[in-house]
Amino acid sequence: MIVAGLGCRKGSTRDELLSALDAACMEAKISRESISALATGEIKREEAGILQLAEMLGLPLHIVADDALMDAEPRTKTVSRHSLAKTLSSSLSEGAALAAAGEKSEIIVPRLISQGATCALAEMKEQA
Repeated sequence: MIVAGLGCRKGSTRDELLSALDAACMEAKISRESISALATGEIKREEAGILQLAEMLGLPLHIVADDALMDAEPRTKTVSRHSLAKTLSSSLSEGAALAAAGEKSEIIVPRLISQGATCALAEMKEQA
């Protein structure tokens, strides 16, 4: 299972978020159809562009609570000053992807920025 974690400037459009998602998929060398779910933090619960993207793609959108973002924090790969200031997470998109993909998940594409939106991909790893 691959989860795309999303973050963005307030008012980002669906197409701007789609651009970030497509850039992350290209980096991972996977198709958009490989994504099982989208995720973001509580602070972006009402962000229209994210809601519209989930609807357009027909994917579930996981809203990750702040405590779950903090639990995922040690596994994030990048640091965004903006994200730290707003969410206490070094990367909202990475933390959301990791939290939604499960505690054994790993970042396969660190936070990418495209047109004011961010996307990171996390994959659930099989347990031995």
